[in-house]
Amino acid sequence: MLQLDKAEIAARLPWPALVEALRAMFVAGCQAPLRHRHPLPADGTLLLMPAVNETHSGVKIVHVAPGNTARGEASVNAAYLLSDAVTGVPIALLDGGELTDRRTAAASLLAARYLARPDSKRLLVLGAGKVAAALADAYAAGFPIEEIAIWSRDPAKSGALAARLAARGLPARAAPTPNPAGFDIVSAATLSREPLIRGATLSPGTHLDLVGAFRADMRETDGETLTRSLCVVDTRIGGLAEAGDVVQAIAEGHIAATDIAAELSELCKGLHPGRTSAEQITLFKSVGWAGEDLAAAILATRG
Repeated sequence: MLQLDKAEIAARLPWPALVEALRAMFVAGCQAPLRHRHPLPADGTLLLMPAVNETHSGVKIVHVAPGNTARGEASVNAAYLLSDAVTGVPIALLDGGELTDRRTAAASLLAARYLARPDSKRLLVLGAGKVAAALADAYAAGFPIEEIAIWSRDPAKSGALAARLAARGLPARAAPTPNPAGFDIVSAATLSREPLIRGATLSPGTHLDLVGAFRADMRETDGETLTRSLCVVDTRIGGLAEAGDVVQAIAEGHIAATDIAAELSELCKGLHPGRTSAEQITLFKSVGWAGEDLAAAILATRG
């Protein structure tokens, strides 16, 4: 059985090929039920994410441990097992962390192709972890980015990530606040339970990419943000069940479930146009779809 570590997965999943693999999976579809969730000690979460198509089956096992940040360890650890869907024979065991980081950023980049202005130059990233780093890298590869501002509750971490990105030639700097005003794309990858982005501060034409709040009790935006935005989710079933930004905005009366304009598959299939004007504020809420992992794992194991 093939075993792929972080470096091998990164090398096998370049952004253009990965984005196209995800687009194809969103168009074709697969069996991917809502993820199984189990509580762990110290506010941790165990997630099981299976997916099956005609050729492959896969399951990701994810441990989310928010307390790891204070311990200087990754807050998310994961493994992915890819098998033959017909025979059940295991094909590969992949580092689930790297797989998740790259497919998450690729899904955001895929959505941004439909929702962000093509000339977007200024990027604000909220968060300084591995997903935030992947998002900065992906957006720099897909848009004419001239500025990457990194904000974190811990200024040392935002400064460190900005320095690492700058060392690789990206135009990164640390940001003193999470204020989104003036940015073309704002990508949030935090575990926040309180709004970091206020709708009143959004500039016309901004695209919001919300990645981090994956539970109903988490949120990165206030309700006004969703009221002002064209809202798209990766999947409606996931967004309406788990996306705290969406669930709480509905509970507070800012929007209704019917205000969700589309899910990502509808953009990929041409059933919804996405952004329709330069002044429009757009929002993509990602909670993670197991089909993305399956698409990425299949791509990573091809010759």
